[in-house]
Amino acid sequence: MKILLIEDNQRTQEWVTQGLSEAGYVIDAVSDGRDGLYLALKDDYALIILDIMLPGMDGWQILQTLRTAKQTPVICLTARDSVDDRVRGLDSGANDYLVKPFSFSELLARVRAQLRQHHALNSTLEISGLKMDSVSQSVSRDNISITLTRKEFQLLWLLASRAGEIIPRTVIASEIWGINFDSDTNTVDVAIRRLRAKVDDPFPEKLIATIRGMGYSFVAVKNNEKIIYNRPFNLAFYISAVCCWRWNCMDSL
Repeated sequence: MKILLIEDNQRTQEWVTQGLSEAGYVIDAVSDGRDGLYLALKDDYALIILDIMLPGMDGWQILQTLRTAKQTPVICLTARDSVDDRVRGLDSGANDYLVKPFSFSELLARVRAQLRQHHALNSTLEISGLKMDSVSQSVSRDNISITLTRKEFQLLWLLASRAGEIIPRTVIASEIWGINFDSDTNTVDVAIRRLRAKVDDPFPEKLIATIRGMGYSFVAVKNNEKIIYNRPFNLAFYISAVCCWRWNCMDSL
């Protein structure tokens, strides 16, 4: 699972990054608020850990902007311990609020709790005759049970949950294996081939499409028509958010 850490204190950033990496998570860490907002809007993270006092753009504005576009779980970190600050954080859309200094074991417990809760709310998926349950790790297509390995399940879930969207190999490699994509590595292509053998080959209708030079897509079906689209990062929205923050007009977003 991929987590975004937005924290300007170098020591805290390194400490949290190391601990979460050792716990098995893939971490992207940035120190500037604008960089954090850019990544939060551009990529799909399982969780965001957000410091409130940041250079470039503070955590309140990041959270406010993020909630107009995404519902990614957010844990806020802050040195402010007043009730008003806690209420403001939760009212702004934070899922949890942790006061500095804190122990890593407490942060890890809160991270796991948020991921469990978010996972429970999104534990089943049904599309184009495919049914998946992330709790039981069960998969069926047209009521025929399919046995997948853990990685195959994760890969299919990634594709199906973003049906119609073209997902680059780099994103698949990072999300599923936590690795930087190397053009000489065929890990993704081999995994897709094995997944197709189970999910597509026994059926006349193919669900996993190769978009040459771009990546892979799960074929969404709407009104009996196959739909594939590329959902680009909304750069205009990001720029307008930063400009609005600069000129104090966030309420217009």
